Amino acid sequence: MGDYANLPGVRTWYETEGSGDPLVLLHGGFCTNDTWGAQRPDLAAAYRLHLPERRAHGHTPDVEGPLTYTDMAGDTVAYLESVVGGPAHLVGWSDGGIVALLTALARPDLVRRMVLIGANFRPAPESFVAPEMLDAMTPDSDDMAFFRELYVAVSPDGPEHWPAVATRMTDMWRTQPTLDAGDLAAVRAPTLVMTGDDDLMTLEHTAALYRALPDARLAVVPGASHLVPLEKPAEVNRMILKHLAGGEVETTMPVLRARTPGAPGQGATV
Repeated sequence: MGDYANLPGVRTWYETEGSGDPLVLLHGGFCTNDTWGAQRPDLAAAYRLHLPERRAHGHTPDVEGPLTYTDMAGDTVAYLESVVGGPAHLVGWSDGGIVALLTALARPDLVRRMVLIGANFRPAPESFVAPEMLDAMTPDSDDMAFFRELYVAVSPDGPEHWPAVATRMTDMWRTQPTLDAGDLAAVRAPTLVMTGDDDLMTLEHTAALYRALPDARLAVVPGASHLVPLEKPAEVNRMILKHLAGGEVETTMPVLRARTPGAPGQGATV
């Protein structure tokens, strides 16, 4: 069951379950909370889950003007303040990972630990393996059928609004986000960067994200794509829970972590 929170930017649908420390799950672009189905049971057994659906996604209405990750992060900050009531762990998948990053930069006091799955910090032309795929993602195309069905099933704006949302979302992917290594160096939350070995994002881009974060771990899941939480749920859930539980990283022969604590690029593969 879900409810609406009247946030300053948009009336936002959210769902909750479980008990314990708060953990916010941030879904991917064009997606809804249904895509977290393989994670919810395991994570709700250990945490109080919060699942907000962002503006123009799922049950949450669209807003006027362009869609931006910055506005979505602002909505997430408002959600943490008004619904969660304080800091939480964030797990973001794809667009949700970008929103988590921007939230951690804007309000580090509200973010404890993060997991970023298939996330990018530069726009599609600079981070996608095949950026030309966006050309085929027109509102009525076969490539968008899955997302179109998710939207039409629950959107309060009605099926006729889908073309406007689809077009503005792909426009956003072409030009956003625009973070750089200097921005990422300011992230204070310990972060697990996760990707499939055949993700939408290049491995080089994911490695650059991991190396730029001051306190990061890297997980490349073999035999997996951008849909790794659905394809390898047991592995993904185990790594999420282990990371959120905290603890120091101890390795026998550190290289990156042998540098001064707190300096950028401290990550190592787990």
